[in-house]
Amino acid sequence: MYLPSAVHGRLLWSPNNTGPLAVARQVCTFHDLIPVDRPEWFNRRFAAWYGWLLPALANKVQHIIAVSQFTKDRIVERLGVPPEKITVILNGVDERFSPKSPEEILATRQSLGIKSPSYLLCVGSLEPRKNLRRLLEAWGQIQSSLPSDIELVVAGPKGSSLVFGNVPLDHLPARVHFTGYVADEQLPALYAGAVGLVYPSLYEGFGLPPLEAMACGTPVVTSNNTSLPEVVGDAAILVEAEDSESIAEGIRQLLSSETLRATLRRRGLARATRITWERTADETLKLLLAHAAI
Repeated sequence: MYLPSAVHGRLLWSPNNTGPLAVARQVCTFHDLIPVDRPEWFNRRFAAWYGWLLPALANKVQHIIAVSQFTKDRIVERLGVPPEKITVILNGVDERFSPKSPEEILATRQSLGIKSPSYLLCVGSLEPRKNLRRLLEAWGQIQSSLPSDIELVVAGPKGSSLVFGNVPLDHLPARVHFTGYVADEQLPALYAGAVGLVYPSLYEGFGLPPLEAMACGTPVVTSNNTSLPEVVGDAAILVEAEDSESIAEGIRQLLSSETLRATLRRRGLARATRITWERTADETLKLLLAHAAI
């Protein structure tokens, strides 16, 4: 109730998928439509609330910022918003994500209990859309054929039970290490030390981990769905997220060729320099100033 009374007719920017329905003179940033598109991944009450709020908000506000072309397309298709009411402004990567020294990588690896210097990394909370079940199936299919020092490291906390459904992770294959929550200051070195990032997500409104990994000089295997091809361009191996054999083949390709890894590393670093938070901020400010003048 505070925001509508505090705005006094000025333009309000709501940066994270929510905003007061009482304010029409508002620009709202939509990051995704996951609760609308895949409500079964969420707590029932959470999904019902956002299933009602997002359509109402999208049709009420003056303008919408979408963090990817994919998210814009979903808003148009699912919520019936005219495309001219939506501007795509990509998210960015923080400058702290960059290649790190061997000493910093070693210290981070030791603090997280990662024994092997050769590890594949998956970053994300343990929730359904991150697709860990199929990643573990893929790892189980190929880990015995990989060098014995390669392990799979899964970094991230368990999703909140108030938001996400349960994620059963039974019958873990060998050489899988769960770090649990990783502090923000440790993430860059964790990425930088990995042989590659494997990110077979089922749905992303943008997908920061592949971009963060690329900025750290780490080659990426990720899904060919939703916004992820937009983010990685030609700087990643793309796989079918719903096919564990496709994920396994992507991992196999990455690990079997140092030449391929070097190519992806070079392309990823170059791409990450073009998708920055400074660019995001500049484009957002220009749009807000234009709409404040209306």
